[in-house]
Amino acid sequence: MKYLLLFLFLPILSAHEVLTQGKGKLVIINSKGAVTWEMKWDGIHDVHLLPSGNILVQEKMRRLVEIDRKTKKVVWSYDAAASNGNEGKRMELHSFQPLGEGKFMIAESGPARIIEINREGKLLKEFALTVDHPNAHTDTRLVRKLANGHYLVCHEADGKLREYDGGGKVVWEYEVPLFGKENKGGHGLEAFGNRLFGALRLKNGNTLIATGNGHSVIEVTPSKRVVWKLTQDELPEIRLAWVTTLEVLSNGNYVIGNCHAGPGNPLLIEIEPKSKEVVWTFDEFERLGNAVSNSLLLDLAGKTNR
Repeated sequence: MKYLLLFLFLPILSAHEVLTQGKGKLVIINSKGAVTWEMKWDGIHDVHLLPSGNILVQEKMRRLVEIDRKTKKVVWSYDAAASNGNEGKRMELHSFQPLGEGKFMIAESGPARIIEINREGKLLKEFALTVDHPNAHTDTRLVRKLANGHYLVCHEADGKLREYDGGGKVVWEYEVPLFGKENKGGHGLEAFGNRLFGALRLKNGNTLIATGNGHSVIEVTPSKRVVWKLTQDELPEIRLAWVTTLEVLSNGNYVIGNCHAGPGNPLLIEIEPKSKEVVWTFDEFERLGNAVSNSLLLDLAGKTNR
């Protein structure tokens, strides 16, 4: 009976296969914690899995590349810093998105524009971004094209999320609040600000925002009311630092990226949003370091909103 009761009170944890980058390498770590694939690669801010199983990622924040997982070779690339009018300009590539049919969306920080290209690098579409504090490193973080053709753009230095329509007009803007606190520089647990990293449009029409050094995730209505919030010290024995990526799983759970949080804090956290119960954590600090900004759950690729 004693062992039965112990079993009944053990938490039921799910495990995931994770594609991520840290300590100079891209890695895939399976649900048992074993590295099943890796290759040398510098830091990233975005990553996607293509239908072929290949990896779409950026190189040195300037080139968009496709990596064949079997050969570990780059089989396609687009030099964003030297193409379609960017020659000689300071430009950084922080976010991109495969659109299907051989098309890609690219957010260009520095030139401050959204472009769409095909595999030949032909410019299919472009529009200028609204930026209050222009900087090639901080104009944008994650950007996603929505099903309705609009674009959600995280403007890091501005502390604002802007939604642009298909023609580039700002149709909704939300400034991430400081919640009565003062800005404090840095990236880690001690910092504070509103330098948001990622955002998703939920099925209910609200928007989920990873607030970067705001150490939180918030859900905001179209009328800009915060209806849900997860703060830095709300989860037991976990502290949030630079909150980056978001995935909403088919079961409704959230997977949250936790960068620059130091040893003892997980890099990824899956929670059930209503109860805020921690379902799964991914703690690979020793293996990957303190600057893991972007990850993708491979076992659920195509089954999540990110």
